[in-house]
Amino acid sequence: MKKRTSFLVLITAVLGLQTAKAQINLSEKALGAVQKGVTGFTFSDSDAAALSKDAIAKMDKENPVADDKDPYAIRLKKVFGKHATENGLALNFKVYKLKEVNAFASADGSVRVYAGLMDIMDDNELLAVIGHEIGHVANHDSRDAVKAAYKKEALIDVAASQSNKVAAVTDSQLGKIGNALIDSKHSRKQESEADTYSYDFMKRHGYNVNAVESAFNILAKLSEGKEASFIERMLSSHPDSKERAAEAKARAEKDGLYKPYVKQTAKKTVAKKTTKKKKK
Repeated sequence: MKKRTSFLVLITAVLGLQTAKAQINLSEKALGAVQKGVTGFTFSDSDAAALSKDAIAKMDKENPVADDKDPYAIRLKKVFGKHATENGLALNFKVYKLKEVNAFASADGSVRVYAGLMDIMDDNELLAVIGHEIGHVANHDSRDAVKAAYKKEALIDVAASQSNKVAAVTDSQLGKIGNALIDSKHSRKQESEADTYSYDFMKRHGYNVNAVESAFNILAKLSEGKEASFIERMLSSHPDSKERAAEAKARAEKDGLYKPYVKQTAKKTVAKKTTKKKKK
């Protein structure tokens, strides 16, 4: 699977009308019938969760996952491990040992965080980012992204697309749905709502809400540095990072919780040396 760098579930995947074996061309009449069928079928949260779970399983096999003894996995468990559930959703966490600055959550409760993001965020900033991703799940944005990807893939099978049940998909289609999980192009309204969810998550659990502003300031600085062209492309559909940072600051000020954020630094344990007095 092609790995893309992104933040907060970011750019749209290109989903072709292709089976694992061959390209299928549909007549306009057949295509119209398929689209009518797809429009009519229902797609529940459980459908999205099932498809997401299978897509995540495929992605976990194709990406380097940090094991339980890896420092990245240990840190993520320490930072977010106590949140086994959030908003009624059972969560599971893993780290992809990739340099990309990315994190995403899927409709089945899977949360995947990239090492590149963990390298530039402290624990509170990381909490803010994951809270944002969970917000997309809680607000059904992730469900809608999977539904959109499935509807595009369903066009290859007239019978499946007109069924009122979600049909099984091929391994190739799962890969495309996985890409959709990473690269979902949420609207600016959805992103703003997920930002609010992140802030509320931090406040509800007693974390430093000012880390939300700090996380967006980090992205803003990245967009001004050597990775500017990439960051601009990555965040093209999102509200400006500086604006989002300002909005987080305004919420904290309104709640009487604002104070300039002091970024956490890793604490090093220094062993004390003891010396024995020599006997005279």
